[in-house]
Parts: sequence; structure tokens; C-alpha cells
Amino acid sequence: MSAELSNWTGKAYKIPRNRLKECTDRQDLSGTGVYLLFGENDEGNNIAYIGEAEDVLKRLNSHIREKDFWTEVIVLISKDDNLNKAHIKYLEHHFYQLSQEADRYVIINETTPTLPLISESDEAEMEEFIVNSKLLIGTLGHNIFEETIGKVNKKVSDEKMFYIKGARGADARMLQTSEGFVVLKGSRIANPVVDSIPEGVHKMRESLLKEKVVQHKNDKLYLIDNHIFSSASTAAAFVMGRSANGLTEWKLKHGLTLKEVEGFEEEL
Repeated sequence: MSAELSNWTGKAYKIPRNRLKECTDRQDLSGTGVYLLFGENDEGNNIAYIGEAEDVLKRLNSHIREKDFWTEVIVLISKDDNLNKAHIKYLEHHFYQLSQEADRYVIINETTPTLPLISESDEAEMEEFIVNSKLLIGTLGHNIFEETIGKVNKKVSDEKMFYIKGARGADARMLQTSEGFVVLKGSRIANPVVDSIPEGVHKMRESLLKEKVVQHKNDKLYLIDNHIFSSASTAAAFVMGRSANGLTEWKLKHGLTLKEVEGFEEEL
């Protein structure tokens, strides 16, 4: 499977291990590029190896003989052959760092890839390559560079934070992510619940209390760890202890509701 973006010279290939021998006619795979090997360890955890090569196909064939953990590979190349050795070393280093920060996959590289010195213009070009590569790698089924919900509130602009404040004593923060709606740890949750609270939400609150994800502090309830919800309304009902429309209850600090934000983005 190949993937490209319009107006970008990069290209991604996703190749199952048992189909690699069928790629000998792909001349661009015999050039310079970066690759990520994906598999699972004995505990069922996602693992990956990040590498670079001046002849990617030749290197991957050597990994068939030397590394048995991987089941598929994603290769990043340039369609105009403008990646040199320094470029791919730069990409390898940053892919490794990003994967470590996200902490979703166990990275099995034995050493940390070194960061080469490149020109300022080349660095800008490689940063664009990284952004586009992250998009394609995610689209091809691997969220290796996406932060887990446990880290989702780091480096997040306050402009993107949604709030519920004052409703039945609640004081909560929420972020919208590609995986769902994450209510952040430290959020204060309304207590007690009202009789009309949705049964599923009530059971969820009781379950998280037993698991100590929600805890009492000074006669108030707090979320002790980030928690992800499938909808904004479920997140709002959980926080407010009653039925709620998350599209209108969650607001940015300047007062814009989630509904208004999503409507504005649609117009754009």
C-alpha cells in the first residue's frame, strides 16, 4: 500500500513482511529512506524499530534474516530523490525521539540515533517532512507518535482547553483528541448525582470510585487520572452528575461552546 499527500514530494509504503519479496520492481524502494518495523512482543505490546538506509529494500531484506519480531514495515521516501544521508539520519533521530515521548510502542533500537548537523534550510524541509510523515503513518494504522491520554495535557495550548465551571460545584477541564474526549486529572466532579442521571454514567462513576480513579478530598470529588469518554455529552454528564448536552456545556475560556467551535471549523 502506498500513500501520498498533494503538493508534497514524500511518499509512504506500508508493506507486510510476507509481501516484501514482491516489491523488487519498486525502484524507489532501492533508494534512500527511513523505515519503521512494527510487531508485538510476547506480552502483546506493540513494538517498533526505527532505522534509515541508503538502499531501503536491501536493508529490509537483511532484517528478514536478522529480526523476526516484525510483521510489517512503513517506509518513507522522497519521490524526487532529494534525501541524502544527513537528511535520513535527522529523520531517524526525530522519529525515535517522538516515539519515546508518545510512549505508545516499545522501541527496540539498541542505541539512540545520532542527530547530524544540517543547514537551516534543510532543517526546515525535514521538519515539514516529519509533520507529513506523522500524518501518513497515523493514516496507515500506527499511532506511534500520538501522545497517550496520560500525557495529553502536556504542551497543550490553553486556547484548546474546554471547561465546565460552577455547574453543581463542578470545575473540570477537557480536551478533544483523535481518540475521544479526555477529562483531565484534577477536575472537580459534582457530588452527589441527581436521580435523573443516565444509568450508564452513574455506573461509570461508581466503578471509577471503586478503582480510586475518582476520589474524595475535603468532601469534594476529584478525578485522579485522565479519563477518556466516547462523547462530549457523556463526559459532561459524568462531571455534572446529571444529564447534559456536551456540545453546549463544554466551553473554551472565552465562552465559545464546543458546538460553536465545531461549526466554525466546518465553515472553514
